[in-house]
Amino acid sequence: MSTTMKLAFGSLLVGFVVFGLKALAWWITGSVALLSDALESTVNVATAIAALIAIRVAAVPADANHPYGHHKAEFFSAVLEGVMIIIAALLILHQAYGSIFAPKVIDAPIEGLLVNGAATVLNAFWCWVLITRGRVEKSPALVADGRHLLTDVVTSAGVALGLLLATVTGWWILDPALAGIVALNILWSGSRMIKESLSGLLDEAVPEETLKVIREVISTEAGGAVEAHDLRTRHAGRVTFIDFHLVVPGETSVSDAHEVCDHVELALKEAVPDANVTIHVEPEHKAKHTGIIVLD
Repeated sequence: MSTTMKLAFGSLLVGFVVFGLKALAWWITGSVALLSDALESTVNVATAIAALIAIRVAAVPADANHPYGHHKAEFFSAVLEGVMIIIAALLILHQAYGSIFAPKVIDAPIEGLLVNGAATVLNAFWCWVLITRGRVEKSPALVADGRHLLTDVVTSAGVALGLLLATVTGWWILDPALAGIVALNILWSGSRMIKESLSGLLDEAVPEETLKVIREVISTEAGGAVEAHDLRTRHAGRVTFIDFHLVVPGETSVSDAHEVCDHVELALKEAVPDANVTIHVEPEHKAKHTGIIVLD
């Protein structure tokens, strides 16, 4: 089983445990903020399942109907997670609105906070694991799942603050008020996640830092060629697609041109893991004077 699959299964398990703890905290206290926090955690379970399915689909090898693979399935999962985060925020706002006009005393707030705190610590640790490992594995689904859990951690922190203030001051209206504020933060996080994931679905180019590395590798490793131009990049899941035109002297044999391409392709794959490289060889008269990569 791959690392991404193991992490996806781990997310599902953590999601169930955290939801159970938060539901227990709400049952102990009757707090609308803790209820909202528990509702947000139900989305964690759903999105963990979506991420698991997406990673399995993305791992399917390329076939006749999908010659470029199934890597974009992870972006669909990330978009779904963003939508579900927004739905969770709307549910929280609904609960907060209903309670703000009739605030009630919270039962056993300290016990509830301790239980909810245990869930928050577990969530914080696991979101750190997902974001760091997801970036290493180049898995948008895992990174999106980690960011989603991060919003859950922020939610829980806001809920804890609201309950503490309400307990100390007796202003029980703080309970639904804090729930509403946290819900607005979750709305912003979900919309940002959708925007980033849609960029991947629309074949957004690699980040500027990665593009700089690609240009430097082509410039230094394409010995014997004249220039490179029409460089294009995109990313889908963990795979980075790179294609460009490489101009060689007219007298260069097919075998020699192929050797240059192999050398450049190998160097690019070492510099950019999981790169899929396509190089179109052209003769000297196809050289351009704009948008080129000057070769060393």
